[in-house]
Amino acid sequence: MHSLIAFAFVLGVLVFIHELGHYLAAKWRGIKVDTFSIGFGPKLWTWHDRTGTAWCISAIPLGGYVKPHGFEGPEDATPAQQAAWEKGRTFHEKGVGSRALVIVMGPLFNFLLAFILYIALFSFFGQPKLSDRIAQVMPDSAASRAGVKTGDVITAIGGLKMLNVGDVRAEASKRAGEVTTLQVRREGQILSLPITIGRDPAAKDAAHAGLMGVSFKLQPGAPLHFKDAVVTGAQQVWDVTVQTLQGVGQMLTGQRSSRELGGAIRIAQLSGEVAHLGVASLLSFMAVLSINLGLINLFPIPILDGGRLVFYAFEAVLRRPVPRKLQEMAYYVGFALIAALFLFSTFNDLLNIGLFRWLRGA
Repeated sequence: MHSLIAFAFVLGVLVFIHELGHYLAAKWRGIKVDTFSIGFGPKLWTWHDRTGTAWCISAIPLGGYVKPHGFEGPEDATPAQQAAWEKGRTFHEKGVGSRALVIVMGPLFNFLLAFILYIALFSFFGQPKLSDRIAQVMPDSAASRAGVKTGDVITAIGGLKMLNVGDVRAEASKRAGEVTTLQVRREGQILSLPITIGRDPAAKDAAHAGLMGVSFKLQPGAPLHFKDAVVTGAQQVWDVTVQTLQGVGQMLTGQRSSRELGGAIRIAQLSGEVAHLGVASLLSFMAVLSINLGLINLFPIPILDGGRLVFYAFEAVLRRPVPRKLQEMAYYVGFALIAALFLFSTFNDLLNIGLFRWLRGA
């Protein structure tokens, strides 16, 4: 129940901000908004504001939508729907630039939310940093067999000086199976320990499969001044965006396992876990998830915001809309891709929580 409540809160905030971007852009461009819904399916609660927008909470909390007035266009609208349109306030009457702006503002608001969350995180809690002291040595690992202990600081690998945890991880990853020397600082003394670097069986890239079997602990940093928090927040949004795109690329090329892909169940599970860890962890998790939501929606897949932007780009260049038949075919393909992705990620989630092992045991 705790995870479900945390999941509803996290996803509700992210979806609301995304749809708020669409809503505010539509109002700015003079488009009436018929519906603003958090969730899909049957409406559990509805309220109409003075401009005629229906604000709804719907039964299936896995997203949401904003329906601009006349979004369906004359080709798909019935005569009764067309008769109810308010001239000059429909989506399809606006130029391609206005329509593209309404679509793109949803994902952009997700990036804006992540930026604001990071500013708050760094202003009040500081920027967490990895301690260079080893927090845990995994049993029966390369480090354990070499005599590495909790609290040690790795200062060199194979005679190469290590400046930080990033150096340690990068250097170890390149030395799978190699016999070398590990230099550690322990209680003020420098020790040289012979070690055979292990190999990560899950690694797809053999050239970067080295594994020592140690972990490092995040330690809180000092709160930053607002100006520094803004700069660091912007850099963090950029870094997470680049890392996410790199991760997707590695999955597509087989360098990373697709088993890492998670869906709604995994998000719910993580929401409950980070909520237990405190406000700072929750803010960081929401920021990363908001960036992921913004990025996914910008992918050029028909049915997503990015797919519509591709159609509008062609319309701007060709000076006419993409043929209706082609759009419909593309939407069917896009829907099939999203459905397949949803099923695959749900399968991964069920696999990770051990459902299939439990069924076999039963």
